[in-house]
Amino acid sequence: MRNNFNQSNIISCLVIFGIFLSTFFTIIPCSSGRLYIDINSPSIPKIKVAIPDFININNLQNHNAALTAELPGIISNDLEISSYFKVMDKSSFLVEKNNLGSLDNIIFKDWSVIGAELLLMGAYYYVGNKILIEVKLYDVFWGKSILSKKVIGQRKDSRHLMHSLSNSIIRKLTGHNGITQTHLAFVSNASGYKEIFYCDYDGYNQIQLTFDKNITLLPRLSPDGQKLVYTSYKDNGPKLYMRNLASGITKRISSRPGLNIGATWFPDGNMMALTLSIKGNPDLFTMDLTGKIISRLTNYWGIDVSPTFSPKGNKIAYVSNRSGNPDIYIMTIADRKKQRLTFKGKYNSSPSWSVMDQIVFVSKEGSFFDLFTLNPHDGQLKQLTKNQGNNEDPCWSPDGRYIIFSSDREGRYNLYIMNATGQNQKRITFGKGDYTCPSWSP
Repeated sequence: MRNNFNQSNIISCLVIFGIFLSTFFTIIPCSSGRLYIDINSPSIPKIKVAIPDFININNLQNHNAALTAELPGIISNDLEISSYFKVMDKSSFLVEKNNLGSLDNIIFKDWSVIGAELLLMGAYYYVGNKILIEVKLYDVFWGKSILSKKVIGQRKDSRHLMHSLSNSIIRKLTGHNGITQTHLAFVSNASGYKEIFYCDYDGYNQIQLTFDKNITLLPRLSPDGQKLVYTSYKDNGPKLYMRNLASGITKRISSRPGLNIGATWFPDGNMMALTLSIKGNPDLFTMDLTGKIISRLTNYWGIDVSPTFSPKGNKIAYVSNRSGNPDIYIMTIADRKKQRLTFKGKYNSSPSWSVMDQIVFVSKEGSFFDLFTLNPHDGQLKQLTKNQGNNEDPCWSPDGRYIIFSSDREGRYNLYIMNATGQNQKRITFGKGDYTCPSWSP
């Protein structure tokens, strides 16, 4: 009896241990002995990370002690938006705040017992007019430091410094850069007019770029993030402008009669496609950066708008009503061969083609506009939003792993970020007015 009991217990323990290993090593390979996130996996378990308040080394009240919570708050938001991490509630921490006096003196059992897999410790101190921030990331299971990083900069740039640290963490655990140092352009009517604004990827540090006191539409940031094209009605009709973001110099590059709208960048940033109606009908054209027409892509009685290039630049997706209702079409630029991609929904619009060769677009089947992704090769569809108001203006992140879009699910239109599968939807704008037409750049 005793032998059978022991044997049964041994087998049970081995089974439990095997289950533990199979779960644990989906994110911790045996060979590396450290946490690693496979961002190409169809289902990524979120890693629980504990982030206590940062230590103020100066310990001077007049040196903005509020940063002890503000700095880890920025990095917590970055990690949450990435969708790879679950930041733990500080109320679950067993360690008293006053006992967190060192980045190195860690009692790991205090963190493992609450379920933390990673522990991020941070400290900051002032050097003249600058702030130096240091973080150390620990693998709680192994009780080892897996990242130690310091950054220094102006105090006013503390958010950018934290975004840099967040990116270092994501790169360490995935092997790829994250989105924390990217930027957005968008349209807001907070001033009473539709003007273009620019901000960090998380909606902070908003800067107004245009002061046209009219209607500005469809901003598109260049692939290198240095230029912006958009349409403005400030000079009697929709004309196309290009702005150098560093110098602020803005030039009108297309003021042809009729429409000059919906410009999108070729992948190398040396030309663009847009809709012109100089021949009477709205058709697609390619144009160089001086505004010179290179070629006419469509010549049909229907309306052709909203072009977006494939990753290689050899194809273009766009919206046309040639079948009756607006639908998404694709064209091979070399031979002008066209193919209809959407056959469901009564209104399909706003395609955006990612570097990972997926198309996101807007479709209206019932009472609301929703977002879908489409594989341009096999036509496979995936619905990303549902029963959440109207969802419009989708745009891919530079790495093709996230989507920025506008939604009125909470009343006014605001900007939201989600990953490519539609999960982890998070609102990033909270000001007055409506936020629409986002564009994403490095």
